[in-house]
Formats: sequence, structure tokens, C-alpha cells
Amino acid sequence: MNTSGLRIVDIRATTVTVPLEAPLRHSNGAHWGRFVRTVVEVEADNGLIGLGELGGGGESAEAAVTSLKTYLVGHDPARTEALRFMLANPTASLYNNRTQLLAAVEFACLDLLGQHVGLPVHDLLGGRVRDEVEFASYLFFRFPDREGNNEVRTPEQLVAEAGRLREQHGFRVHKLKGGVFAPDYELACYRALADAFPQDRFRYDPNGALSVEESIRFAHAIEDLPNDYLEDPVYSLTGMRRVRENTRIPLATNTVVVNFEQLAANVLNPAVDVVLLDTTFWGGIRPCLRAGGICEAFSLGVAVHSSGELGIQLASMLHLGATLPNLVFAADAHYHHLRGDVVAGGLRTYTDGRIAVPEGPGLGVTLDREKLAEYAELYRELGGYPYDRDPARPDWYPLLPNTEFADPTAEGIPPALAAEYARWP
Repeated sequence: MNTSGLRIVDIRATTVTVPLEAPLRHSNGAHWGRFVRTVVEVEADNGLIGLGELGGGGESAEAAVTSLKTYLVGHDPARTEALRFMLANPTASLYNNRTQLLAAVEFACLDLLGQHVGLPVHDLLGGRVRDEVEFASYLFFRFPDREGNNEVRTPEQLVAEAGRLREQHGFRVHKLKGGVFAPDYELACYRALADAFPQDRFRYDPNGALSVEESIRFAHAIEDLPNDYLEDPVYSLTGMRRVRENTRIPLATNTVVVNFEQLAANVLNPAVDVVLLDTTFWGGIRPCLRAGGICEAFSLGVAVHSSGELGIQLASMLHLGATLPNLVFAADAHYHHLRGDVVAGGLRTYTDGRIAVPEGPGLGVTLDREKLAEYAELYRELGGYPYDRDPARPDWYPLLPNTEFADPTAEGIPPALAAEYARWP
């Protein structure tokens, strides 16, 4: 059965690495000054090309993408529901979890279909209810860049960075990615942000690094602030439930509710109040919309999550945000930390903390082939980096809950990061 008149004839993958303003620190390690992403191209028999994107890259990721050719060649891209069972059947997921691959292919198929019929993806999904999507500032503690600038380590540096982003992009919601330094130190940083921008709203995300008891203590210490929510203070539905029972602050997650089974468990026995929908983690835009509908039915909040995007995945987030009627929170994005992009026109701009929803057919983005080649060559020169390692602590690895945090007095570029910079062209 072919409803669109299109058939897939090929799928290609290109790994790129795109520089960041500075290395971003998180509870498991760091992004060492760049993102590694894989760009996916799905070609139809009429010459149209749909675009997708997923995190990570290299020969294994590219091989995983191209291995899908045996499943996809001849498939009608309009039949996106069938892809869920073709590529990521839940009974096979214990042996071969293809959720992120499914997401990249779904983006590309929706892009193909939209281009074919001359409609943006949001119109294929029921039509937009807003023309722009608001974003939070998404603040990170950061190592210095290779020129020794752009460090964020102290409360003063954090406030200055938030002020710069507020002035440049118009953000009025600020999310602090924590779990790097000890909770009391990050508490002081978070309160410094709230003191500096009393008219704004705030959210804190330590990536599940805290214990339940520490999470409750932290929550009590910030209950007087204008918080949107406390995101993943502890890792596990049970732990989140215990924290939720002991704070007035709504809890949010992008780690312990990332599929429909977990969403059902949370509905039956609530542990989180806000589900952060990630178009990659959930396997595409359409599953996020389905999850958003369930959240609407049970009066759970939703927001759009970021897993470290370039312009293709950002477009998927914008189309999702445009079509979610119950989206009342600002979305997350790493996007403003990038120094470049692989899509034509370069980095999209924020206006008053918002990005306009793409108007063009499909996802509304096209590849800048020169930039794609430039960043692909940069990846070939540099390879990957150890996302789950801290360049300031080469022998450290995180526990859950974490009991050994980074030293906030250690300034400058650590030797391991300096060695990474020395490899850069």
C-alpha cells in the first residue's frame, strides 16, 4: 500500500563535530568543547531528500544508520506508524534498541512528506497553535575555551553569563544544569541567579546526581523562589516520588519517564508533575505528541527537552512545540552554545527568548553542504571525545547518587582539555 506516491530509495549518514562557545560541564563529565552529531539523509524516488539527526557518531553510528536500508528501501515515507514496529519493535529492544535511529528516520520521513505535498510538518501533525516557541537560557558550568575565555565556575560568572544571554537572546527563564559541584555551592549559585533577575523564572537540573535526602533539603532551600520546577534531582521513579512527597515544587523529568510504560506508571502512581518530551529519546515527533495528549488527559505538565541539537533536530523541537496545546513551559535548547550549524542560513536567531516555527515545507530546513563537509572533515581529524569523563578529574567517574563533586576553586584549563585543544586545527 502506497498512499503518498513516494518510495524510499536510499539512506545516508554523515558524522560531524561542531564547536561550542566553551566546554559544557555536567554531572557525568563534559562536552569537551564540541558536539558530535550524525546527520541522516533519506532519499525518495523523486529526488527529494528528508533530513534527520541523532547524537553521537563515527563508523558504528553511520553503519547503524545505513543498515536500515534493507528495511526502508521501497517503504512509503507516509507510513510513519509502521516504522515503529519495523525499526524499534519493543520485544526486540532488549537486544537492539533503535529508538534514536527511529527518531532520525521519522524526522526525515515527515520532512519528505511535507516537501512532497508542500506543507510544513506542523500542518501534517494537526496544525500549529503558536507561531513561536519560547526557550530557557540553559546555563552550564563551563571550562574556559582554548583562548582561556568563557569560563563559568563562580556565582559571579554564572550571573554574568545569564545576563549576557538575557541581553543577547531575550531569555526570561533560566535553567541551571547542575550536579557538577557540591549541592551547597550550586544552591548559592542558583540563589544568586534568582537575586540578580527577580522578575524571571528558574529551574534546576542536577541530572539525578543527588540522594533523595539531599534533594529534599535542596528543594526546601529554594521553595521561596519563582521556580518552574525541580528537574531530575534524583534518579528513579521511586526516588522522585519520595522527593515529590516532601516539597511544594513541581518535579520534572527527562530520564525516568521516556516511554509510554513509564508514563503509565507515573499516571497510576505519580512521581513527576512535568514530563519533558525529547523528540530523540521518545523516538520521534509523533510519539511526543501522543505522550503530550496523555499528559493533557491526566493534567500533567509538558515541556520540550533538548539532548544537544543542531538545526535539524531543533526544527523537530519547534514543530513539536508549535503543535502541543498544553505547552506552558519554555523549552530547553543547547542551541545557543553552538558556534555554527549544518543548515542553510546558519544559526537560527532568538527574539525575546523565542524562535519562530519554520514556515517552509517539511521540516523547513535544508543542508548547507559546505558546512556539512567542513564539520565532517573536522570530525575525521578529531574523532570523538569521552562525554562521560571529566577532563579536570581523569580518574573520576560518577556514582548514583554522587558523593564526590568537582572543586569549584580549580580555575583555568585542565591538562586533559589543553591536550584536546592542541589537536584542533
